[in-house]
Amino acid sequence: MSYFRDNIEKLAAYVPGEQPAAGEKVIKLNTNENPYPPSPAAMKVLRELDGDLLRRYPHPFAMKFRETAARVLGVGAEYVLVGNGSDELLSMIMRAMAEPGRRVVYAMPTYVLYRTLAEIQAAEIVEVPYDEQYNLPVDALAAAGGAVTLVCTPNSPSGTVAPTAQLKELAGRLKGVLVIDEAYTDFADENALELVGRCPNVVVLRTLSKGYSLAGLRVGFAVGKPDLLKGLAKVKDSYNVDAVACAVAAAAVEDQAHKTANVEKVKASRGKLAADLVKLGFKVWPSQANFMLVRPTDGNAERLYRELKDRRILVRYFKEPRLEDKLRISVGTDDQNAALVKAIAELI
Repeated sequence: MSYFRDNIEKLAAYVPGEQPAAGEKVIKLNTNENPYPPSPAAMKVLRELDGDLLRRYPHPFAMKFRETAARVLGVGAEYVLVGNGSDELLSMIMRAMAEPGRRVVYAMPTYVLYRTLAEIQAAEIVEVPYDEQYNLPVDALAAAGGAVTLVCTPNSPSGTVAPTAQLKELAGRLKGVLVIDEAYTDFADENALELVGRCPNVVVLRTLSKGYSLAGLRVGFAVGKPDLLKGLAKVKDSYNVDAVACAVAAAAVEDQAHKTANVEKVKASRGKLAADLVKLGFKVWPSQANFMLVRPTDGNAERLYRELKDRRILVRYFKEPRLEDKLRISVGTDDQNAALVKAIAELI
């Protein structure tokens, strides 16, 4: 006997990247965390926190952060909906829009949580293949007729960007909603935020986990037309963003100079790491994120992943179709990247 719905009983749960135990010394390049510290302004807010923030319930729409993020982006606060990380916003989208008989569409390989969230809703799933260069398959995505169509850009795990012009074309050809997941956009050369004002069916997702070095805080936000966000808000938890996260995140978003400085360091390190891996014979996909997708010369990515782990260096290996021969490597500090390259050189 099972207490669960049939689709939940059959569900393969999403598996996050490995997290080492507290105090364990590893070079952690597997979950795309920013290697540099958060804004000093955000840390100051955390240290000087008013205890009343903990005693009382937070604002149900995280208004302090909502207004700050809207001001930084140049949109009205009603265009922003805050979540417990962008993952919660993805879950809200699925709960509000996906069900049996309604399609969820995305190109693969991409963020595998999309599949898990769609399966929870027992929605029909259409996975459209990317080509080897990860060009956006606009025609196939549009033809699939999704109630929800998701595009991760820069895409994980490839790091490649979908041009805004193609996203605009895709939005115009869809009857459903286009969700543009821009978790890594701080490291990219372009973003699709402008489409929110042009396309009534576009929702752009952002997070503070990557560019702002706040993965442990769990704050993300959606930008979209107010009517669309009102529908999503119907399925959110009553107090989904805690008061501490709201206050710290607002300070972090205001400190654009700190975020930009860290992003530039990551981008410079990304270029050097890519060049070093190419010299070792790896195929490296052109990335505009804080990670890169690479294929070892012999294609034995799983072996290399395990041997690096034995040396206390964590990278990400996906036992998924078209990814079995590749690794996703987060960009660390220059010292961490150098240690990785040295270890790989010795292992191969």
